[in-house]
Amino acid sequence: MTDKSDGLSLSQQRQRAAFWFLAPMLAALFFVAAWPLIRTIWFSLTDTTLSDLYGGEWIGFDNYLSLRILESGRWIWRGTLVDPAWWNAVWNTVRFAFVSVFFETILGLIVALVLNAEFKGRGFVRAAILIPWAIPTIVSAKMWAWMLNDQFGIINDILLGLGLIDQKIAWTASVDTAMTAVLIVDIWKTTPFMALLILAGLQMVPRDIYEAARLDGVNPVKVFFKVTLPLIRPALAVAIIFRMLDALRIFDLVYVLTPNSAAAKTMSVISRENMIDFDKFAYGAAQSTLLFAIIAVFVSLYIWLGKVDLSGESQK
Repeated sequence: MTDKSDGLSLSQQRQRAAFWFLAPMLAALFFVAAWPLIRTIWFSLTDTTLSDLYGGEWIGFDNYLSLRILESGRWIWRGTLVDPAWWNAVWNTVRFAFVSVFFETILGLIVALVLNAEFKGRGFVRAAILIPWAIPTIVSAKMWAWMLNDQFGIINDILLGLGLIDQKIAWTASVDTAMTAVLIVDIWKTTPFMALLILAGLQMVPRDIYEAARLDGVNPVKVFFKVTLPLIRPALAVAIIFRMLDALRIFDLVYVLTPNSAAAKTMSVISRENMIDFDKFAYGAAQSTLLFAIIAVFVSLYIWLGKVDLSGESQK
């Protein structure tokens, strides 16, 4: 069907209308996301400082990697890509992301399966389970910082009472336990979010399938792996992507809970540290740009390897 008035087909008219409806949102995304990213990349290619944001000069990729000659005549590599502190932060971030997302997915799936079952008071339990996620991250971090305190924290008292430890542990200050403390708090806080997303997928599974499996006497474990898991795979994949994005750019929890611990310092924390605390604004911008690139690579690989269709369907 064709509209003779302007020579455009009905499909083309709909596409044009859709574009104009989306234009305000695209403009808003440009100003709140694309423009700051472009500016950050630009700053990373200059020698800009925090005290003079508009007086930086172009230095190319020196903030990423450069070869310098010392007075002794020796050559030395400089830049983020050869900075041990940066690679330590990369390792901390990747380790945190994979461990936290793994446990949050497993625990979130278990919680979602429980909440999807029929039982009295299910609505109240569904609301209560979201409380950790609803608490602001800063509040959660401060609350857990007191609970994990080596002198006054309740966690040490409980573990001592159960005989699991023989002396109090400085959870957030010790190199051996700083990352563990961050993981515990993050898993406690974010598991309800994963459960909520997975529960939405479970709600879409037709009840007739379970009824047919029950009448046929199929083992519930087999039903889960052969029926439930394949059907909720798209929802599970999207939930993991969202969580991985958050985990790779974790900042507030680490900054509040373990602010000075190199064992838990992430890419976002070290980037902010260089930009604000050390007045190495361009150097921190380069680290922020690398963080964006790493996140983009991880998510792209996950979507490609998992054949995830973010429209809601799993590709064959």
